[in-house]
Amino acid sequence: MVNVTIDGKTIQVPERTRILDAARMAGVNIPTLCYWEGLNEIGACRVCVVEVEGYNKLFTACNNTVDEGMVIHTNSAKAWKARRTNVELILSEHNSNCATCIRSGNCSLQTIANEMGIFELPFPKKVPAKKQKGNFPLVRDYTKCIKCMRCIQVCDQIQASNIWDVVNTGAKTTVDVRSAYRLEDSKCALCGQCITHCPVGALHERDDVQKVMDAINDPKKVTVVQIAPSIRTAWGEPFGLKPEQATVERLCEALKMMGVDYVFDTNFSADLTIMEEGSEFLERMKHKDTAKFPMFTSCCPGWVRFLKGHYPELQDNLSTAKSPQQMFGAVAKSYYAEILNKDPKDIYCISIMPCLAKKHECAIPVMNDACGEPDVDVALTTREVDRLIATHHILPGEIPERPLDLPLGIGSGAGNIFGATGGVMEAALRTAYALVIGKNPEPDLFHDVRGMDGWKEATYDLAGTPVRVAVVNGLGNADKLIKAIQKGEVEYDFVEVMACPGGCVGGGGQPIHDRQFCAPARADWLYEQDRNMTLRFSHENPSITAVYKDYFGAPLSEKSHHLLHTDHHGWKMPGEE
Repeated sequence: MVNVTIDGKTIQVPERTRILDAARMAGVNIPTLCYWEGLNEIGACRVCVVEVEGYNKLFTACNNTVDEGMVIHTNSAKAWKARRTNVELILSEHNSNCATCIRSGNCSLQTIANEMGIFELPFPKKVPAKKQKGNFPLVRDYTKCIKCMRCIQVCDQIQASNIWDVVNTGAKTTVDVRSAYRLEDSKCALCGQCITHCPVGALHERDDVQKVMDAINDPKKVTVVQIAPSIRTAWGEPFGLKPEQATVERLCEALKMMGVDYVFDTNFSADLTIMEEGSEFLERMKHKDTAKFPMFTSCCPGWVRFLKGHYPELQDNLSTAKSPQQMFGAVAKSYYAEILNKDPKDIYCISIMPCLAKKHECAIPVMNDACGEPDVDVALTTREVDRLIATHHILPGEIPERPLDLPLGIGSGAGNIFGATGGVMEAALRTAYALVIGKNPEPDLFHDVRGMDGWKEATYDLAGTPVRVAVVNGLGNADKLIKAIQKGEVEYDFVEVMACPGGCVGGGGQPIHDRQFCAPARADWLYEQDRNMTLRFSHENPSITAVYKDYFGAPLSEKSHHLLHTDHHGWKMPGEE
């Protein structure tokens, strides 16, 4: 322990404690902008500077540690003036039209400037003129970048995608795309983690809210919405709703108030995915001499983009099953269109998803099997649906719940946990066990694959056959796993991969809480819901039973292959031969 004095208060703290943390222990908050513990500790913004007695220079509190007897002044005239000047300089190169910014009200720079009382700038504005062109799901606004480097760090250290880099030198130094002229020409997985780690509005998703409003107001369109499992853990956060208040039924009511015709649960198509992907895995296990192993899950389009961009030689290891989003779209514009007696082209399929990669996925040219048009017309992030609710001036905490529509509104607990890392694997093993053994296992038998660990593995016995499984979340962990497989260090039969840390609950389209990792709490809520459901197995979902009886016949049937499976070679990533 060492003794330090901070703003006149002497305390004891462990040696090598950051000045930033020591100040918090003394009840003092030092503002930061670029800092992210364990990820970005480079003092780039210089907002956290403090004065230390005996030194002429100022110290950055985020990456300097305390010494015995150190006397620190966090708000001395010298520190305050330097901090204010640094923020003013950042603002002089920042597009400060906050009222029209996508992060207004949830921007760290805006908060710090307001707290410091900066309402006028002493420096001339020099906002970058470069603009991103194209219609890519990930938008980079060069006029708002503050060069904090967080996007570079999360993309390199956590996601192993290496999309962003520091370019140019001197006064022209900025952040831009690495190894490509345009973002859309890069190998970006569209995980969106750079967005959730950006403290300002320099990175954001393409806004498709107007497309949805146009469809709702088009009398010729039948609007059908699907809500992904992870959405129910997060959509109410910006409105101050507790998880038990932010139900999918309350979101259904909000969507109906906007004029949406039908609201369904992606849990239904998650169960459908289990039937197809689980059956595909069991079929591969019957032909171990010729089939590609391990079989990788294919429900995360960010992971699929990463694999195709970095390891295209492993595409045949991917399950051919479409993601739940795409399966739902195909069912909505075929099976459900027949129930409604509607032309599939009159159905406008909207999905509410936790990530940006879903925007890309629904636009893949080969995802049009139901009627020749996109199976899913548009994908909104959680943030976008929250903006849609705000646009309609709906008060979510004041509205009642409304049951989802049938028959595609029924989902099992197995489908529900798709939103958490390990959930897909656990749901698949529950059904695979039942199909092989002939009876249901205990629903929580496969709990070993749960949790926030980046790389988990287990071996389970299915009627005398050992099945080696692995679960990874975060593309950096996926990259490590692939390298280990290629070196022969590990061997698996079935691998679940989620692009985002924590799975979809930590998706790049979820509500942003700066420097907070919300995935664990959100995942816990999904598992809590699963435990409280009477229907916990995908194969027991009555809507799944009905869709196979009335339409598909059986998993892996000819019709199932046509509508519910895809060819991953049918489209290319930039640079893919």
